[in-house]
Amino acid sequence: MKQIIFIFSILFVFVSCNSDDSDNKSSNVTYSEILKGDIYNGKDSNPKGNLVIKDQTTWNDVLSKMNLILPANMIFPDTNIDFTKYQVIAVFDQVRNYGGYSIDITKITETRNRIIVKVKQLKPGGIATVITQPYHIVKIPASNKKVVFD
Repeated sequence: MKQIIFIFSILFVFVSCNSDDSDNKSSNVTYSEILKGDIYNGKDSNPKGNLVIKDQTTWNDVLSKMNLILPANMIFPDTNIDFTKYQVIAVFDQVRNYGGYSIDITKITETRNRIIVKVKQLKPGGIATVITQPYHIVKIPASNKKVVFD
């Protein structure tokens, strides 16, 4: 009888320790490109970094820094973001002393706990003596999940 109880106890432990792989399951997030290119304003560029913009004030600050070369309405296809529905993901590379570099958001996936943004930096294909700062800006559906850049 003790052996039967022992065997059922062991089986119960194994059955109750069912692993939940839902943390590892991911799905693609649909994103829309807002703007991609190079910018350098000569003085106070956006610092190298990855930004998650969830409010109009921060978005206006980024636009005003980029606005030092060209008016935003000339180079931005759509800068009006409804932050109740969307959030903006922006990646800025460091300032480069010559052209040919790019930075690209290549994929965005979502798990149960976070959003993963895949960023790829490309090396220059040619030599041009122009100072640039590559960037890529997209919008995704609004979420309270932590955004991780890979």
